[in-house]
Amino acid sequence: MPEKNLRAIRAALVVPQDREAFDSGLKAVLDEVRVSLDLSALNNFLHRWWISACDSVRDPEGRHQMHAKAEQALAGEPVPKGRPWREALRDRGIDL
Repeated sequence: MPEKNLRAIRAALVVPQDREAFDSGLKAVLDEVRVSLDLSALNNFLHRWWISACDSVRDPEGRHQMHAKAEQALAGEPVPKGRPWREALRDRGIDL
């Protein structure tokens, strides 16, 4: 499992879409923290992305498939139904 810090989390993200979303989300949350002076938004961001990083480490192919299905759905193509994401993460040993 990656350590629960920004550098380790970003390094664990194997899918380019995850890294891009992480980078843009980090910029947004840091802008928010600068204004609010409340670190809870950063802590929440860190926790949410740590979960994704853990998933990325345990099942990199699954992350690629997830993004491929999302792209299909956004393009209006039919996508087969899968399991709920909480169930899939639990099966991988990630408890929320």
